Amino acid sequence: MAYTTIDNPELYFQNKIYSGNGSTQSITFDGSENMQPDWVWIRCRSDADSSSICDSIRGANKHLRSDSDAAETTSGTVQLSSFDSNGFSLGSGDGQTNGSGRTYASWSWKAGTAFSNDAGANGASLASSGSKNDTAGFSIVSYTGDESGNDTIFHGLSQTPELIFTKPRATVDNWGVFHTAFSSQQYLFLNSNGTVASASSMFNALPGSTVFTVGDNAAVNDNGTMIAYCFHSVKGYSKFGKYVGNGSSDGPVIFTGFRPAYVFYKNLTTADNFFQHDNRRQGFNDQNELLFVDITQAESTVDRINILSNGFKAIDSDKGVNKSGDTYIYWAIADAPQVNSKGVPATARGKSV
Repeated sequence: MAYTTIDNPELYFQNKIYSGNGSTQSITFDGSENMQPDWVWIRCRSDADSSSICDSIRGANKHLRSDSDAAETTSGTVQLSSFDSNGFSLGSGDGQTNGSGRTYASWSWKAGTAFSNDAGANGASLASSGSKNDTAGFSIVSYTGDESGNDTIFHGLSQTPELIFTKPRATVDNWGVFHTAFSSQQYLFLNSNGTVASASSMFNALPGSTVFTVGDNAAVNDNGTMIAYCFHSVKGYSKFGKYVGNGSSDGPVIFTGFRPAYVFYKNLTTADNFFQHDNRRQGFNDQNELLFVDITQAESTVDRINILSNGFKAIDSDKGVNKSGDTYIYWAIADAPQVNSKGVPATARGKSV
């Protein structure tokens, strides 16, 4: 399937910063388009605390944490209480999502089209169901694992996924990560700062156009309920790739074909954290604050990247983003395409003066 072009990323992805109030509140997106999210990832900025990851398949009150191998928790209405027509609602004051006096970043994705696939159909050995968005290249996949090797799961996308996160819901175990930069059997754990590793018990074959393949590790195929988040690149909207650091404050430019709203990256060669940036915190170059994915540390103001009209640029020699000779994976989502279908160009973010 040929890549489509998305002129308005706000139809499929929204990011929002907000302040907690210790009570209840509704978070409304700032964009020009309404979007009801199906996957919401919330991270406290001001204090060290776990992230909260919720989706419409498991239910708004079911929470996972990217910084932990903990099993899914049910919060009642304390954390996320609903997915709304243009945002989401929060419950009564949990520190992960709505603590009084705390500040937060949130990232939200739209799926929206239900799917179901029986075992034996479309090359899948396990049944799966979920929600997908063919235009934006995103699916949420629920399946029940059996801890046997070489199982295949229908991912619901119209082409091969380039990024997959997996997590057992009821078991204390790691998050599995596959990225398109990996060879067969390579993987990371999202809740760990480790380097890329290889094992047949994880993603024991490269994903295909209809299914992804897993071994018997509980991170990808627990004997119980599993959740997976799958993505592929879409022109003008999302991009997955890798780059090599040069160890300089004048680092490499990573071309994405759009001005990013969200950037996620990880060093594969040297142990270091996963990092997240977005265009809401602070809002200009060089002030692109970073948040940690795999630990509970509060937001850091260290300057790591500039957001450009056509990608992003490393501006630090730290091993987290630009160690000389090290390989990094990235995932970027657009604020605006470099040039949209009407020929209107994006501009880089301004620099502080």
